[in-house]
Amino acid sequence: MRSVTYSMAVSLDGYVVGPDGSFDWTTPDEEIFRLATDEVRGAGVHLLGRRLYETMLYWEGADQHPSLDFSTREFAALWQALPKVVFSSTLSSVRGRARLASGGLAEEIGRLRAEPGEGDIAIGGATLAAEAAASDLIDEYRARVHPVLLGGGLPFFPRHERRVDLALVESRTLGSGVVYLRHRVVR
Repeated sequence: MRSVTYSMAVSLDGYVVGPDGSFDWTTPDEEIFRLATDEVRGAGVHLLGRRLYETMLYWEGADQHPSLDFSTREFAALWQALPKVVFSSTLSSVRGRARLASGGLAEEIGRLRAEPGEGDIAIGGATLAAEAAASDLIDEYRARVHPVLLGGGLPFFPRHERRVDLALVESRTLGSGVVYLRHRVVR
């Protein structure tokens, strides 16, 4: 069965965006960019909320910029080829290999798990991931912990007052001081 993974940059105090909605502290260096590229390479489909979908639209045409280096063009090509499901009550259409979700999150994940296919079912966006976590649908958490304290904002981990036991799968410290952590949910 395909795993559902949730991966985001997170501040040391647990937020994916600050109190002002900014995530300018997450600008990736080459090493973090390679890590994100590998995660996209391992995904079979990506589930996104509207805000993250709109942020990631940049990548739908990024490969058209000749000034971009190889790793940036490689990420753009992988992202463009990746099927995406967008959860939004306000969008009426999406671009590229994206489609609007036809059902609820649990229903979509159930359908994707039942379909033949390879690669993870990746979830992007803290709000969408919180919904998946509350329904116990996330199999693996991947956090790129940045050495910054934001003091508030949108939390990486949902606040649903339920214990979730995790097993560490991987950890490494990157040159920029970012710590990459992968934890599997213990079932």
